[in-house]
Amino acid sequence: MPKYSIVVPFHNEEENVTALYDRLKAVMEQVGDNFELVFVDDGSSDRTYKLLEEIAAVDSRVLVVKLRRNFGQTSALAAGFDHAQGDFILAMDGDLQHDPSEIPNFLARLEEGYDVVSGWRKERIDNFVMRRFPSRCANWLMAKLSGVDIHDFGTTFKAYRREVIHNIPLYGEMHRFIPALASWYGASICEIPIKNVNRERGKSHYGIGRTFRVFFDLLTIRFLLRYMTRPLHFFGGFGALSILGGGSISFFLLLLKLFTHQHVMDQHGPLFVIAGVLILAGIQMLAIGLLGELQVRHYHTSQQRAPYTIDRLVRLRFPEEPRLLREN
Repeated sequence: MPKYSIVVPFHNEEENVTALYDRLKAVMEQVGDNFELVFVDDGSSDRTYKLLEEIAAVDSRVLVVKLRRNFGQTSALAAGFDHAQGDFILAMDGDLQHDPSEIPNFLARLEEGYDVVSGWRKERIDNFVMRRFPSRCANWLMAKLSGVDIHDFGTTFKAYRREVIHNIPLYGEMHRFIPALASWYGASICEIPIKNVNRERGKSHYGIGRTFRVFFDLLTIRFLLRYMTRPLHFFGGFGALSILGGGSISFFLLLLKLFTHQHVMDQHGPLFVIAGVLILAGIQMLAIGLLGELQVRHYHTSQQRAPYTIDRLVRLRFPEEPRLLREN
């Protein structure tokens, strides 16, 4: 069993695959312990998978996971984590913007006892308007809402203990929130500076639209961290306040009717409607909270389904048969 697993998702990175493999192999061989490279092809339409297959054909330490279509970075990482066998798992991008020579720094911090080691692009050199400013705002919000005091949630360059990352469900754009989710499980987290290197080859897959998706996932994370196991506390609180408000207005209108004999609907029609809406909305919020509690119970008693579908696994048989092992 390998001690270290390096997980790298690829999507249309044919110009970077071979160079990244060569650099990763050189660095990990210097580290000295057993390792494996888990390369995930996330539905590439170029020669990325072909090159990965050729690498796996000559190196038994390489496992290629081919997904049936492009599921996105989070799902690709989840596939890599699920098939990684190492005690320590490190994830990085496949575009050579993460320097493999920095991997020993991550592994050293894991050896010190940390559960999660997160990279920090301390000196960013990319576009200020499109990348740095939105990232700075998002990271500040994430730190405040999650309570995890790190500077850079967005980078994929992170290292984990196996038992920690396998307890965290990944979907949507949740890979950037792994430190926040890990903290919920009581994981110890540290941050180390990393280089910010410009992409030399290939086309960036980042777009401003991702910022909006991240914002909605941020709201999800905030809810999950505080109310994942007790959704009734969230919805029930709003429901109780709504019912209390509507009940108070209704009681006030009832007193007016009893003691002043006013025509409530004629003189206070809008207020009467507001009271009814508040009471109805409160009952609905309570019902949503109860349904959420049922979902939580179902979550803890059912098996999790993977957010991806595998087309095949490719690894060289080790060491007696130099043939490719494929699982369709």
